[in-house]
Amino acid sequence: MGNSYAGQLKTTRFEEVLHNSIEASLRSNSLVPRPVFSQLYLEAEQQLSALEGGSRADNEDEEEEGEGALEPTCPPNPYQMHPPPEGCCTTDGFCQAGKDLRLVSISSEPIDVPAGFLLVGAKSPSLPDHLLVCAVDRRFLPDDNGHNALLGFSGNCVGCGKKGFCYFTEFSNHINLKLTTQPKKQKHLKYYLVRNAQGALTKGPLICWKGSEFRSRQTAASTGSSSVFPPAESSGPLATFSGEPIPGTTPCIPMGAQQAGPASEHPSLTAAVSPAVLNGKDSPKHQQLVKNDPSAMPRPSALGILSNSGPPKKRHKGWSPESPSTTDGGYSQGGGNRAKHESAGMSCMPQVGLVGPAPVTFPVVASGEPVSVPDNLLKICKAKPVIFKGKYSSHGNFPYLCGNLNDVVVSPLLYTCYQNSQSISRAYEQYGASTIQPISEEMQLLLTVYYLVQLAADQVPLMEDLEQIFLRSWRESHLTEIRQYQQPQPCPPAPSAVAPVTSAQLPWLAGLAASSCNDSVHIIECTYSLAEGLSEMFRLLVEGKLAKTNYVVIVRACRSPAIDSCVAVTGKYQARILSESLLTPAEYQKEVNYELVTGKVDSLGAFFSTLCPEGDIDILLDKFHQENQGHIPSSLTASSVTKSASLDVSGAPACTSYNLEPHHIRPFQLAVAQKLLSHVCSIADSSTQNLDLGSFEKVDFLICIPPSEVTYQQTLFHVWHSGVLLELGLEKEHMTKQRVEQYVLKLDAEAQTKFKSFLQNSFQNPHTLFVLIHDHAHWDLVSSAVHNLYSQSDPAVGLVDRLLNCREVKEAPNIVTLHVTSFPYALQTQHTLISPYNEIHWPASYSHGVDLYPENKKYFGLSEFIESTLSGHSLPLLRYDSSFEAMVTALGKRFPRLHSAVIRTFVLVQHYAAAMMAVSGLSQMKDYTSVETLEITQNLINSPKQCPCGHGLMVLLRVPCSPLAAVAYERLAHVRARLALEEHFEIILGNPSSGITIGKHFVKQLKTWQKIEDAEWRPQTYLELEGLPCILIFSGMDPHGESLPRSLRYCDLRLINSSCLVRTALEQELGLAAYFVSNEVPLEKGARNEPLESDAEKLSSTDNEDEELVTEGSISEKRSPVKRERSRSHDSASSSLSSKASSSAPCGESSAQPTVPSQGERARSPQSCGPSEEARAPGDRQRPHASRGPPPVISRRSPGPTPQPDSGLRTGQRSAQASVTVSSSQLSSSGSSSSPMTPAAGTLVLQASQCSMSKACRQPPIVFLPKLVYDMVTATDSSGLPKAASLLPSHSVMWASSFRPLLSKTMTSTEQSLYYRQWTVPRPSHMDYGNRAEGHVDSFHPRRLLLSGPPQIGKTGAYLQFLSILSRMLIRLTEVDVYDEEEINITLREESDWHYLQLSDPWPDLELFKKLPFDYIIHDPKYEDASLICSHLQSIKSEDRGMSRKPEELYVRRQTARMRLSKYAAYNTYHHCEQCHQYMGFHPRYQLYESTLHAFAFSYSMLGEEIQLHFIIPKSKEHHFVFSQPGGQLESMRLPLVTDKSHEYIKSPTFTPTTGRHEHGLFNLYHAMDGASHLHVLVVKEYEMAIYKKYWPNHIMLVLPSIFNSAGVGAAHFLIKELSYHNLELERNRQEELGIKPQDIWPFIVISDDSCVMWNVVDVDCGGERSSRELSWSERNVSLKYIMQHIEASPNITHYALIGMRKWSSKTGSSEVREPFSRCHVHDFLILNVDLTQNVQYNQNRFMCDDVDFNLRVHSAGLLLCRFNRFSVMKKQIAVGGHRSFHITSKVSDNAAAVVPAQYICAPDSKHTFLAAPAQLLLEKFFQHHSHRFFPLSLKNHSHPVLSVDCYLNLGSQISVCYVSSRPHSLNISCSDFMFSGLLLYLCDSFVGASFLKKFHFLKGATLCVICQDRNSLRQTVVRLELEDEWQFRLRDEFQTANAKEDRPLFFLTGRHI
Repeated sequence: MGNSYAGQLKTTRFEEVLHNSIEASLRSNSLVPRPVFSQLYLEAEQQLSALEGGSRADNEDEEEEGEGALEPTCPPNPYQMHPPPEGCCTTDGFCQAGKDLRLVSISSEPIDVPAGFLLVGAKSPSLPDHLLVCAVDRRFLPDDNGHNALLGFSGNCVGCGKKGFCYFTEFSNHINLKLTTQPKKQKHLKYYLVRNAQGALTKGPLICWKGSEFRSRQTAASTGSSSVFPPAESSGPLATFSGEPIPGTTPCIPMGAQQAGPASEHPSLTAAVSPAVLNGKDSPKHQQLVKNDPSAMPRPSALGILSNSGPPKKRHKGWSPESPSTTDGGYSQGGGNRAKHESAGMSCMPQVGLVGPAPVTFPVVASGEPVSVPDNLLKICKAKPVIFKGKYSSHGNFPYLCGNLNDVVVSPLLYTCYQNSQSISRAYEQYGASTIQPISEEMQLLLTVYYLVQLAADQVPLMEDLEQIFLRSWRESHLTEIRQYQQPQPCPPAPSAVAPVTSAQLPWLAGLAASSCNDSVHIIECTYSLAEGLSEMFRLLVEGKLAKTNYVVIVRACRSPAIDSCVAVTGKYQARILSESLLTPAEYQKEVNYELVTGKVDSLGAFFSTLCPEGDIDILLDKFHQENQGHIPSSLTASSVTKSASLDVSGAPACTSYNLEPHHIRPFQLAVAQKLLSHVCSIADSSTQNLDLGSFEKVDFLICIPPSEVTYQQTLFHVWHSGVLLELGLEKEHMTKQRVEQYVLKLDAEAQTKFKSFLQNSFQNPHTLFVLIHDHAHWDLVSSAVHNLYSQSDPAVGLVDRLLNCREVKEAPNIVTLHVTSFPYALQTQHTLISPYNEIHWPASYSHGVDLYPENKKYFGLSEFIESTLSGHSLPLLRYDSSFEAMVTALGKRFPRLHSAVIRTFVLVQHYAAAMMAVSGLSQMKDYTSVETLEITQNLINSPKQCPCGHGLMVLLRVPCSPLAAVAYERLAHVRARLALEEHFEIILGNPSSGITIGKHFVKQLKTWQKIEDAEWRPQTYLELEGLPCILIFSGMDPHGESLPRSLRYCDLRLINSSCLVRTALEQELGLAAYFVSNEVPLEKGARNEPLESDAEKLSSTDNEDEELVTEGSISEKRSPVKRERSRSHDSASSSLSSKASSSAPCGESSAQPTVPSQGERARSPQSCGPSEEARAPGDRQRPHASRGPPPVISRRSPGPTPQPDSGLRTGQRSAQASVTVSSSQLSSSGSSSSPMTPAAGTLVLQASQCSMSKACRQPPIVFLPKLVYDMVTATDSSGLPKAASLLPSHSVMWASSFRPLLSKTMTSTEQSLYYRQWTVPRPSHMDYGNRAEGHVDSFHPRRLLLSGPPQIGKTGAYLQFLSILSRMLIRLTEVDVYDEEEINITLREESDWHYLQLSDPWPDLELFKKLPFDYIIHDPKYEDASLICSHLQSIKSEDRGMSRKPEELYVRRQTARMRLSKYAAYNTYHHCEQCHQYMGFHPRYQLYESTLHAFAFSYSMLGEEIQLHFIIPKSKEHHFVFSQPGGQLESMRLPLVTDKSHEYIKSPTFTPTTGRHEHGLFNLYHAMDGASHLHVLVVKEYEMAIYKKYWPNHIMLVLPSIFNSAGVGAAHFLIKELSYHNLELERNRQEELGIKPQDIWPFIVISDDSCVMWNVVDVDCGGERSSRELSWSERNVSLKYIMQHIEASPNITHYALIGMRKWSSKTGSSEVREPFSRCHVHDFLILNVDLTQNVQYNQNRFMCDDVDFNLRVHSAGLLLCRFNRFSVMKKQIAVGGHRSFHITSKVSDNAAAVVPAQYICAPDSKHTFLAAPAQLLLEKFFQHHSHRFFPLSLKNHSHPVLSVDCYLNLGSQISVCYVSSRPHSLNISCSDFMFSGLLLYLCDSFVGASFLKKFHFLKGATLCVICQDRNSLRQTVVRLELEDEWQFRLRDEFQTANAKEDRPLFFLTGRHI
C-alpha cells in the first residue's frame, strides 16, 4: 500500500556524471574541471541513445500502478467494502462516531495535532466539493518529489479523536469514504491543510504523491488551487516584492526590453478560482496563497540578452504539433497589488522589474524584517544589481527591500521561467501520460547554477536558453516514457522515475558546481529566509568581496519540503545590460532624455576632454582651424571643389560608374504580383461569396505607411513612376504631385480625415474594388483599446487599429486589405485575422538547384551577411569593434548612473571626431579612435578623390534615440567645420518626422550628376543621395522602411539598443543593409590594371580588404599571408591592418602574392541570383519629373558590369550597390602623407574605374554591430538556424508555452508562419488580442492578405504591379471576346431589282416583303467553309472561294473582338450580383434545388413512337405551367395571346439547347431582359441533367430522352419545335374553352444559342433623300427585351415563319444596314412560328448546318424568312462545349490519337477499325473534307454544281450545291439552264420519284451518291428511282460509315453518269 518508495535512491546518468565531476575536481590541481552541466547537455546527442537503451531502472514496484486504475483502458480492481458496524453513523462527511470532518465546518475550530503529524485533506468520491480533515503522521507522506514516504499508514480522526489507525483501509472505513476500489492513500489524501492569516484552516498545496501529481494538478488548476511542486510552488505565503507583480499577474514578462502587460491579459484569471480561495483573496498576508497553474504562464522572455556558448539546441522530433497551447488561466490573486497591475497592464506600458520608491504600496509581511539596500551600493558596485526571484515558498516569502531602492532592480522573470518549465509535461497529457513528472525544483536550480557557471565573462544569461535547458533535461530524464507515449499503446506501463536531488543535497551540489568557476558564481546558503541571504550579499558587495562575481545564487533549503531561492546578477556588464533590458522602448527614451536634460552627461564630456594629448580636443581643433584658415589642407588636394569645376568644362563627366537605369519590373516582382492575384481570385472563387470580382469595374487603392517623411516621399515616387495610376485609369496623363498624394496616407495625426474620405469613397462606389495596402505592417500594432488610455499623450497610438480594423473596413464588401511587411511575425499569432491561406511569401530564388527567376542581380540579405562571417569567406561583412566595446565597458564602470546608450553614443562620436582629425593631418589623434572608425572616415573623405566627378560613399550612422542623434549631429558638424571639410562630405540628420536638409553645394552636385534642371529641386528620399559623400545619422526608434542608395558602404549599427533582443527589432535594424549585388562576373579587364597603380597609393590604404571583395573570384587577391591568417577572426580590429601600421607599411606588404579566392567567395558572387527590390531604390526610380526622360547613359569604358542605377535619382536597384567594404583600394589614409599626388590626366580613365560607385554593384555594405548583437546573430543552433531567429518574434506577442519545439533552419516561410500561429499569442496591448473572443472559430477576415518578403527586396514594386494586373483582370472580367467577322459572299449577292426601299420602316410591310426574292447564299462567316448554294448561273471564279482549312484551325483562326459587357449582357454562372441573386435561385425564399420533375409525353408519327420528355420545374417557375387538378400532372406551358400588348413581359418562350457548357453557357438573361418577366427553358441531354441543375437551380430544364445522348443539335431543335407545336395545340384547346379563338394564341418561340451575349440596334438617319447612297447611322447596345418587344409588336407578325437578325461585326458597312429587312438565311437567334412551320421539320440526325438546311426547307415550303438588318446579336467565343464536345476516336484501341476524316468511311465487310461516333457525324465530317472523292467533276466547278435533293449537306467550300425540294407545290429555282456535275440523294423519301429526277440535266461523267440506312434500302432505292437507266454502278463503289453494326452505319452507293 502507500507509495512504492521506501526511501531508496536509484543511480542514474545524472548521479554518475555528478560523481565523476566531484572526483575530477578533487584530483585536479590546476585545470578547472568541466562542469556537470556541460557534460550532461553539451554531449546530449551521444547520450540520448545511451539513455534510451534502458540504462535506468524500469523495474519499479508494480504498485506504481496506483493511479493506473484511473486509466480508461485498465479495468478497476473489484473491491468489496466491509459493512459498517451496527448503529454507527454512515453519513458522508462524518466519521462513524458521528463527528463532522468537513473542512468548511471545522476550519476555525481548534484541533489537537500531535507532534510529527500534519493535517491533510482527504477527498471522498461521494462529496466531490468537500475536503475531509485528517491528521496523518508526516513520515508516511512523501517528500518534495513524491518519494521517500514510508509504506503503510498512521493517522488519527480529528472528529472523535480516535487515534492509532494503522491501515488506510480501516481509516477510510472510519471516516466513511465509501470506496468501490481498493483504498490507497495516494488517491484520497490530496492536500496539505494550512492556517491563513486569520487563523482559519484552508486548503493548501497538493500532496505530491509520485505519479499522481499530474492528474491532481490538473484538477487543482481548475479549482484555482495548485500542487506543491517542490520548486514552483511550496506552501507558505508568496511575498510579492515592491511594485512588481507576482508571477501570476505578470505571466508574460518579456525578454529584453519587451515588457509584460500583467494580469489583465488573462480574463480568465479570477474565473477559475474556487470560493474556498476567494475567502482570503484580499488579504495579502493570508498564509496559503493560491498558486498559479504553471501551464498558464506564457513564455517568459529574457533573462538577458546575450548569446552564450550554451547547450546546442536540437529540433525536438518528439513534439506533437497538437500539444495544447497552455494559456488557460487560473491565476492566483496577488493580494492587494493585483488591481494596481491590472490597470498598468491595460495601458500596455509594461511593468518593469522595479525601479523607484514604490514599496509603500505593499503591506509588510509577517515573516521577517525587510532587507535594507545599502546607500552607496551603485557607487561601490558600478552597476545596479538585478535580483531575479526564483523559488520562494510559503514558509519563507520573498523579503521586502527598503532603503536605497533606486540602486537595485527586481524581476520575476526567472520565477516565470521556472513556472513555465513546470508545465512542460502537460503537453503529453493527450497521450494519457499523467504520470510524467515535471522537472524538480532542486534540479531547476542546479541547472541554473550550471548554466551560469559556463557563461563567458562577456555573455549575458538568456531566458530562452535556460528554458531550453530545462526542456532538454526533462526530455532526457523521461525519454523512454515520451517515446512510449508517442507510440500509443492501449495501456502504457507506469514509467520509471529518476531519483531526485533532495533539498538537503542542493546547497552542497550547487556549491560544488560553482567551485570550478573562479568565483564568477557565488552560492549563499541561508537557514531561515532569503532575507538573511540578501543581507549577506549586500554586505559582501559593500565590502568589495564580490568584485569578481557575476552571479550570486541564494538558496534556503532546510528540512522543509520546499526551497526558496533567488539569483542576483552582480557582474557590472551583465547587471547593466539586464537592468536596461527591463526598460520598455518608451522608458528607455525617457531615461536618455532625462540624462541629457539634467546635464548628467556633462561629466562624460569632461572626462573625454582629459584624454587628448594636448588638452581639450576643442582647443586642438581651434588651433588647427586658425593654422589652416584660407587654404585647404594639403592632404585633401583633390578636393571636391576642383572636381565640380572639371565637371562643367564639357558638361560630360568622365565617370562611367554613375548611370541611370530605366524603370522595369523584375521577374520576381511579377511572380509575386501574380501570386497575390491568384489569392484574390481564390477568395472570389470560394463558395463563401466574400468577394464578388464580377461586380467590380475598376480598382482604386490607398497605401498606408508609417509617419516618416522620407518613406512617404519614397512611396509617392514609386507610385508616380510605376504608372499604376494611369493604368488604373485613376489619373490622366499629366498628373501633379498633389494628385499622387491622395493615394498615399502617412499614419500621423492628420490621417483620420484622409482615411474617412477613402471610406466614403468606397461606400459611394460599390463597383470599384478598393485595395487598402498597409505597408510596413509590423509597425504600431497597439490596440485602440489601449489608445483610449493614452489619447491625451499621443494621438498616434493605436491608429492602425482604429483605421484599418474599423467596422467599416471589415464589413465593406469592396475593400481588400493587404498587409505588407518584412517581419510578419506579430501578425502570425493564435488570434490573427489573416488566414494562413491568405499569406503570400516572397519566393526563394532557388528550388532544387534550379534558378527559378533568372535576374542579373543577387539579393544580399541577413542570411548572406551571416554567411560572410563563416570561415572561408574573404572578409566578413558583419563585424564588431572590440576597442570600442572595451572603452564602452570601461566607461560604464566609471559612470554607472548613465544609460549605456548615452555612453556608447558619446564614445562613438568621439571616435569619429578623432578619426576626422587624424585624416585631416592631426595624426596624433589616431590613438584616440578605433581602427574601424578610422577606416570608415578615411574612405568617406578620400572616396571623392578616386572619381573625376567626386562621387563618394555614404556612411549610415544609426542612432535610435532622437535626442542623442541631435547631439551627435551637432558635435560632428562642429568638428567638420573646424577641419574645413564642409565641402568634402555632408552630414545629414535623418529624422522620421522631417525631410532631408543638405547644403547648397551638395544639392548642386546632385543636380549635375542626375542632370536635373529644376531650380527648386531638393532631394526628398535617401535614394536621391546616390553618390553623395555623406554621414547619414539615422534616428528614430524603428526604421520605417526607408530605402538607402547604392553608394551606402558602411552601416554603422554600433549604437542600436542591444538589450532589446526581439527578432523583429534585430532583423529590421540589419535590414537597413540589405542590398542587391550585380550577378554578373565581376571586373574583367579593368580590374587587371589595378596592380599597376602606384605603390605609393597602395601604401596609403587603411586595409586592402576592398579589393578582395571586389574581386570576388576574378582578380587575384592582394592580401598578405599574415592577413589571411587573421581574417578568420571577426573582430575587425584584427581583420583590417591597423591604421598606424598601414601608413608606414613597407611597399612589399600590400602587393602581397596573389592567392586563389576561397571557395566561398567564388561561389558567392557570380551565380546565384536573387530578387531585386525597391532596392536601395525601391522600384526602379526615375526622378519625379515625368516630363524628362532618363538621361542618356554615358559610357566611356565602364569597369566590367556597370552598376545600373535606375533611371534617375535613385540609381536604383540598389542592387548595383556600393561595394561593401572600404570604398576603394587606394583610399589615402591619414593625410595621405605618403601620397599627396592628384591623379594625373593620363590616368583619368583608370581613375574613373576606381570611383566608389563602380564597386557599388559588386559589394554590399559592411555592417558594424554591438558585440552582444554580433554574438547573437552569428551564433547558430544545431540545425544551423541563427540564434536570433529563435528569439521572441516581437514585442507585442508572447510565447504560448515554453514547451515548444525550436524553429528549424529548414522551415519555409509558410512553416514558420504556422509555427508562430501555434506558439505565440498577442499581448493585451496587441490589436488582435480580442479577436478570438468574438466567439466564432473562424475568426479570420476573408478579405485580408499578408505579403511578406525580406527587407528592400522589391515588395513595393510587386504590390503596385499587382494593382495593375488586378485592374487588367477586372477589366477582362467585364470584357468578352465576341466573334467579329465580316459577312461572306457579299459580292455574290443577287443584284435583283428588288430591294426593300422603305428605309425608315420600323417593321416590314408584308406586301412589299413578299415581293422580295430569297437570297440563297449563306453570308454567316461561321460557314466560310461550307458549300455555296447556287440559285442561278453565278459566274463565280474558282479563286473566289478560299482553300479549305484544317478543322482544328477553324476555331483558332476565327476573328474576335474584345467588348466591354454592357448592362444588358447575358451572363454565365460566374456572375453574381445583388439584383440577380433571386433570379439565379440563391435566395432565402427559394431553397436550392427546390424543383419538381414532370414527365410530358406526345406522339409523333414520323418517329413512329411516343416521345417522353421530362421537365424540371423550380417552384418559383411553376406559374408558367398548367397542372391538372387534382394530381398535379403537367398539362401544358402557358402561352399568351397575340393581342396582348403588355410591356411587362416577353411573350415568346425562349429555348436554349446546350451541351458541355453548364458553367460557361450564357443562361442568365436577367440583365439582358432588363428584369422583364420571361420564360426561359434550357434543353439538356439526360446525362448532363444533374450538373446543369446544380449550376442553374432556378432554371426550367427540358431533358431530352436518353436515345438522344449522342445526338447533335438537330435533334434538340427538332424536339423543341415538335414539343412547341404540340403545346400550341394543347393551349388552343385549353383556351378555347375560355372563349379564345385558336388563332389568337401566340405561336412564336425563340431558339437561341447558348453563346448570345449582347444585342445591338442600328439607328439610321436617312436624311430624307432615298437616292443618296450615303447613310449616317450609329449602333448602340440594347436589351433583349427591347428587341423582342419590338419584333413581337410587328404588324402581321403571324404571317412570318422565321425571324432573325444580323450577326454583329465591327466591319459592318452602311450597305448592310441600309435596307432594314432582308429575306435570307437566319442563324443563332431565331424567332420561329411553330404554327406556320408545322409541316417543316428540323432534321433530327444533323450535327452541322442544320439551320441552313431548315432555312431552305422553310423557304421552299413558300414561307417567309425575315431578317431584321438593324438588329444584331453578338456571339461570345466559348472555348468549351458545343459542337466541340464530339470527339471521334477509334472504338478498339485505347490510343487517343485523332482519326483523320479520310478514315470515317470504309468498304462494307472490310477489316477497317470501327469508330466510336454516330454514323451521321462521320458522314457530315467526311463530306466536309473529302466530298471531292465522290464528286471529282464538281471540284472548283461552280457553274456546274451538285444537285442536292431535299437536303443541304456541306460538301466543303470547293464544291457548290443546288438545293431542290421534291415536295409538291414547293418553291424551287429554275434548273433548266443548269448542267449538274453530280447528284446527291440523302435518305430520300417517297416524294422523290424517277420522273422528278428526269427533269435535271447532268454532265457526262457526273457522279451520283445515294445514301441509305442499310444495304437493302440502297438496292430498293436504285430500283425505285430507275437509276440504272442513266447511271453506271460498280460493285466496288459501295461504302459505309466506319461504324460497327450495332451503331447502324449509313451506306453509300456511287455511280457515274453515262
